[in-house]
Amino acid sequence: MSAIEVVRLDPTPDQLVYTFGGHQPLLRVRPGTVIELTTEDCFGGRVRGVDDLPSQVCEFPRLNPVTGPIHVEGARPGDLLAVHFVDIRPRRDWAVSSTFPHFGALTTTHSTAMLHAPLEELVWRYDVDVERGIVRYRARRSELEVELPLDPMHGTVGVAPAGGEVVMSITPSAHGGNMDTPELRAGTTVYLPVNVDGAMLAIGDGHCRQGEGEVCGTAVEAAMETVIVVDVVRGALRAWPRLENDEFIMSTGSVRPLEDAFRISQHDLVGWTADLLDLDPLDALQLVSQAGLAPVGNVVDTNYTMVAKLPTSVLGGARPYDGLHQRLRDVGRSYLAERGSVAS
Repeated sequence: MSAIEVVRLDPTPDQLVYTFGGHQPLLRVRPGTVIELTTEDCFGGRVRGVDDLPSQVCEFPRLNPVTGPIHVEGARPGDLLAVHFVDIRPRRDWAVSSTFPHFGALTTTHSTAMLHAPLEELVWRYDVDVERGIVRYRARRSELEVELPLDPMHGTVGVAPAGGEVVMSITPSAHGGNMDTPELRAGTTVYLPVNVDGAMLAIGDGHCRQGEGEVCGTAVEAAMETVIVVDVVRGALRAWPRLENDEFIMSTGSVRPLEDAFRISQHDLVGWTADLLDLDPLDALQLVSQAGLAPVGNVVDTNYTMVAKLPTSVLGGARPYDGLHQRLRDVGRSYLAERGSVAS
């Protein structure tokens, strides 16, 4: 482990931020550094039980705090920042979810105005058992209890936006942000466009698990203990975040309406596939059309997120960015082995 630089970031509550852009870095690291960090849940830890209604215990719009920013030395506009998620673990033995009166896919919202009444504000508390790998759902108005598999991920990962813009952490866009895709779990590398010197990475919104779409507006929200490795891909700027794990390459799009988010993600994946396999664009379109998947990230945030996925099995020996994902994965596995953890 002597060749791996490991640093730690444990922000205090007053150091948490609620925007991408507009902040000085809490930490400066070199490419290749392993970063151990902690994040708070989207409610800032204030919703602890079913009687803690977010509208009463939270300060709007100070929701969805993120840890950071982290300045990565040498990252310049025109580069990509690679962030590999080594490990994501809940910090508490409980987590929460809720419905909001004007937030979610199946209620009236401020941008989708309806005359009917909005959903009731209600909170669910989940038991979290890391050792067993489960979270326990309890219905509020019946006796039903169900154990669901623990599948930790981060809903919010991003960098400072372009043009000096400051964007609320709840908004997903070209800088990343609150994409809310379950694909952002341990073992995944996300590639983010660098818009300012140092990239200014921030991470938050941990979820013990989340269904595709985050339909009610919240996942199983939890504070997390997370380990990442960062690196920089020189001169490889792309317009939208990309993801990679051992089984898939993935492109994202985050806008409204949802069909445009779909088109952005598919357009990027077709272009990426054409570049990797030296294909004519229409040949790449045909391959993605027959082998691709299109999971939804979220349909509740200020922008919606779609993901386009292509199995790496169809890529032959082609590996994005000269195999950077595999190299960062191996660094993470070395880190976990040194600490006696199970590799992701």
